[in-house]
Amino acid sequence: MDALAGLLEGPRARGAFMIRACFDPPWSLRVEDRAPLTLMLMARGDAWITPDTGERVRLRAGDLAIARGPAPYTCADDPATPPQAVILPGAECVSPDGRPLCGTMDLGVRTWGDRADGSMVMLIGTYQMRGEISGRLLDALPTLLTLSSEVWDCPLTTLLMEEIVRDEPGQEAVLDRLLDLLAITALRAWFSRPEAETPAWYRALADPVVGRALRLLQDDPAHPWTVAALAAKTGVSRAALGRRFTALVGEPPMTYLTGWRLALAADRLRDTEDTIAAIARQVGYGSAFALSTAFKRTYGVSPQEHRTRAG
Repeated sequence: MDALAGLLEGPRARGAFMIRACFDPPWSLRVEDRAPLTLMLMARGDAWITPDTGERVRLRAGDLAIARGPAPYTCADDPATPPQAVILPGAECVSPDGRPLCGTMDLGVRTWGDRADGSMVMLIGTYQMRGEISGRLLDALPTLLTLSSEVWDCPLTTLLMEEIVRDEPGQEAVLDRLLDLLAITALRAWFSRPEAETPAWYRALADPVVGRALRLLQDDPAHPWTVAALAAKTGVSRAALGRRFTALVGEPPMTYLTGWRLALAADRLRDTEDTIAAIARQVGYGSAFALSTAFKRTYGVSPQEHRTRAG
C-alpha cells in the first residue's frame, strides 16, 4: 500500500446527504450539522465560506471546499449577509429563530434554494457519520480546505450535475460512490501539493528505515511484530529504530501498531459482517476479548457498540 493510498483509505458513504443548492443574492446559510466531512463544489457563481474560527474563503465556479466537522460555518453570497436558514444535524433546516423550514425551499429532486436556475449553484455532499471516514484521515485535515480550479480541474462536475437530480432505482448507491470518488480525488490533489501539511507518519514514509518499518506494519498488521523483529527487517538496532521511529512519527513503533490495528478493526466492523473474533485475528489480536479490551480503552465503546452505531 503506498503512502497516499494508506491515508485515503476510508471514505465509505452510506446514504450520504447530497443536494444541489441554488440561490440568487442575497443568501446566507448557517451550517451547524456537526457532520464529520462536507464537500462543496461550485458549479456556478461564487460564495463565501466563513468558519467560526479561521480565515474565510471565497469560492468561484470550479472551486471546491471541504469542511471538517463538527465546527460550524456560514455559506453566503457575502460575509455580511445575515443567515436566512440554519442547517442542523440530520439535514434539518430551520429559520434563525427556530421555525421549521422543511419543504419550504424544495425545488425538485435533491434541489433546494430559492430558484432552480439561480445565479449560484453549489453541489453539496455530506458524510453524516464519523465512522464513514477514517479517523486518521480526519485528523490529518484542517477545519476548512479549498482547491481552486486553477490548481485542480474537477473531473466529476458534469457527471455530478447530471446524477444528483436523477430519481431512479439505486440512485442513492450511485451518489454515495460518486461522493467517495470526489472526496478521494480532491484529497489526493490536496495532499499532493508541495506545501501540503501531511501527518508525521506520512512524511516518515520517505525515511529509508522508518518508512520500511511503517510499510511492514501497515501491510501485515496481523503479524506478531516486536521492535526486535522490525529492527531486524530494517537493518538497524532496536534502540536505533525506536529512537528514529519515535522522532519521525511522534510515537513508538508498538504504539503506532496498536492504533493502526484498532483503526482497521473499526473500519471492518463497519464495512463487513465478519465476527469480532475473525476481525481480531485479521488485525493481530489473539482473541475477541483482547480486541474488545483494547478497542474500548481507545474508542470508549465495545466493538459491538461501534458496529451498531455505524450500522
